[in-house]
Amino acid sequence: MHNSVFALPVKEQLSSSISLRQLDELPVIVIDHPRVKAAVTLQGAHLIAWQPAGEQPVLWLSEVSDFKDGVAIRGGVPICWPWFGKVASPNHGFARILPWRLDVHQEDEQNVTLSLSLHDSAVTEQYWPKPFTLTAKFVLGQTCRIELEAKGDFQNTTALHSYFNIKDISDVSVAGLGDTYIDKVNGGVSAQQQGDVTFSGEVDRVYTHAQDVSLINDRGHKRVIEVHHHNYSDVVAWNPGAELAKKISDIADEGYKTYVCVETARVNKPLEASQAAPARLSTVISVRKA
Repeated sequence: MHNSVFALPVKEQLSSSISLRQLDELPVIVIDHPRVKAAVTLQGAHLIAWQPAGEQPVLWLSEVSDFKDGVAIRGGVPICWPWFGKVASPNHGFARILPWRLDVHQEDEQNVTLSLSLHDSAVTEQYWPKPFTLTAKFVLGQTCRIELEAKGDFQNTTALHSYFNIKDISDVSVAGLGDTYIDKVNGGVSAQQQGDVTFSGEVDRVYTHAQDVSLINDRGHKRVIEVHHHNYSDVVAWNPGAELAKKISDIADEGYKTYVCVETARVNKPLEASQAAPARLSTVISVRKA
């Protein structure tokens, strides 16, 4: 799936490295730059690919995901807003299933920068009757910076729901998550752990005292993915395991083996936006050899 995005025909060349293409029903901004390959769909301002020069793809994208209007994409970095989880419909909020507007695109020798926005409308009022302006800014190069800014007067939960491409979930560990978490697999009970997190079955945890940097040790690819969290209160770790994956239509039965989610989030301490001070959540992703 990753390579096929970059083989899509160009509809409009926006700059030397940035083009507009079409992925089934969804317009997608494709970046083919000497330093980086990346792609962002206008629906959801959804980063579906990021690959620094010389690296394997860092983000995972399901080979059986749909790319349809109003349907959530499985993989990449969905923007969960203005709620996280199944607390309301649609699951993880409406921002990821609505079209955003591309406001800024620019490039230099090191990076490509994109800025997209979503505003309140008659469509959003049916889900959440509050005025707002969302801005998603991406700075894409050897590192990947994503910043979500929310303007308005409200509180909300949110997450940058990052799916990372790994060789084998049984050979992955995550450091820096802390020792206290809410276990969503076991009814939301508070639990403790010692040491790095490993995955031998379904894991769905909200870590409430995580460090500023999570380290994903992807031994199969001989690399470490660093996830730097900013303005966060929680870090979410998720992998469905074999049994649940078979019940999720847009994940291939064996697909769960090749990704892990480590998400920059505000779950237990909602973001607070005011007219004077917008709310922000951001992450910076980098890769180094193990």
